[in-house]
Amino acid sequence: MKGGSRKLSRNESNDPSMFGFDPPNRSSLGGSNMVVNHASRGSTVPLSPGSTQPPPMYTVEPLPLFRDVPVSDRQALFLRKLQICCFQFDFTDTLKNAREKEIKRQTLLELVDFIQSGPGKINETCQGEMVKMIGVNIFRCLPPASHENTGQEPADPEEEEPYLEPSWPHLQLVYELLLRYIVPSDTDTKIAKRYIDHSFVLRLLELFETEDPREREYLKTILHRIYGKFMVHRPFIRKGINHIFYRFIYETERHSGIGELLEILGSIINGFALPMKEEHKLFLIRALIPLHKPKPIAMYHQQLSYCIVQFVEKDYKLADTVIRGLLKFWPLTNCTKEVLFLNELEEVLEATQPVEFQRCMVSLFQQIARCLNSSHFQVAERSLFLWNNEHVVGLIAQNRGVILPIIYSSLEKNIESHWNQAVHGLSSNIQRMFMEMDPELFEECQLQYEEKLAKSKEVEEQRQIRWKRLHEAVEERERIEDPMITS
Repeated sequence: MKGGSRKLSRNESNDPSMFGFDPPNRSSLGGSNMVVNHASRGSTVPLSPGSTQPPPMYTVEPLPLFRDVPVSDRQALFLRKLQICCFQFDFTDTLKNAREKEIKRQTLLELVDFIQSGPGKINETCQGEMVKMIGVNIFRCLPPASHENTGQEPADPEEEEPYLEPSWPHLQLVYELLLRYIVPSDTDTKIAKRYIDHSFVLRLLELFETEDPREREYLKTILHRIYGKFMVHRPFIRKGINHIFYRFIYETERHSGIGELLEILGSIINGFALPMKEEHKLFLIRALIPLHKPKPIAMYHQQLSYCIVQFVEKDYKLADTVIRGLLKFWPLTNCTKEVLFLNELEEVLEATQPVEFQRCMVSLFQQIARCLNSSHFQVAERSLFLWNNEHVVGLIAQNRGVILPIIYSSLEKNIESHWNQAVHGLSSNIQRMFMEMDPELFEECQLQYEEKLAKSKEVEEQRQIRWKRLHEAVEERERIEDPMITS
């Protein structure tokens, strides 16, 4: 089951008893049997004496506007409007229950406007029933991805058409209602957290797997607001996001909401207090850095890179950890992914201090040297562009005695034989830069390269001589064994 949510049956999803209403007879709740009773437009059914719940509703009936009833009756009217919004409809058929769908949509609009004017207008009972109504509408079994229906191999997520939720005309208003309830400053957090509890937050996190980008955008905003408003939920939200990342990295490598979750985390990381807690550093090492491993990284790399750089800017001592993590997951055959890594590497290096740079520079520039010689011109070109960054050039200049001997042969090979003219030109410019920076070091590296080249040539010649001798020995043996073979 996608998203881990329990699928509601038709009877459950339309059952008012889930909201504190317990009808004696459920036979009239079937979606195709609903009727609209226009005779009830001008009146509301008052609460019975001593009761906090309105009588159960078995049909979708238009109710009067809030402004048309006395203030004393608005709480009861609010509950009855929530009852209407508890009914579920089949949106795969646009003509089915069209009038009832429109009544529910209009009712949701009224609720949004009513809450917008001040959540403090509704009592605790109404708040609880409203959150229950929201839950029944948004917490649902998500449809399977296209490849899960066909049994085919998963396609590239970037090439897939996003699935759009058919019930969005209603769903959007439900999300808007939840947002208007959470955001205002006059919402009583002590009351609200009784209903926006851990179970509610966990199911919100599960919904991030929806393929509809409009829904994920609302979820991102709502979860971020919950994190900011309910301090009691903060560790739980971080832990929940952790678990989603672990499952994505080590099991499925498919999840539509990784980018949105990383956007939330980018804001959270920005607010971390210093010195940084060990818990947050472990999150970087165990979750964020391994997120470089999955193949569909292009879908969320921008947000991931922002989070990584935030950590380094918060605590410069993490630069070595981050760079070594990038090198650990560096792609071997995926050139597009390699360009993304080089982009991120430059941003990390901009926030790296000299001491941290020195700890990882040897392994780092061994990898950059391989990138310089890449036959894919974008990889080679992007690695050469690192020398356009003043801070990076400053770090290299301070440690040129270690770095130039590592990359000199790569630059020389590009100048001698790389097929792309841009790569050829950039390599020449960098060589010239080093020559002006330290002529003696450059000359020393040049001599070492030429000696290495000569030695390599000599080794190759010796190899060819040995093969020639071996070939001659084989021919001589064949002549001895078979005298008929002529020379």
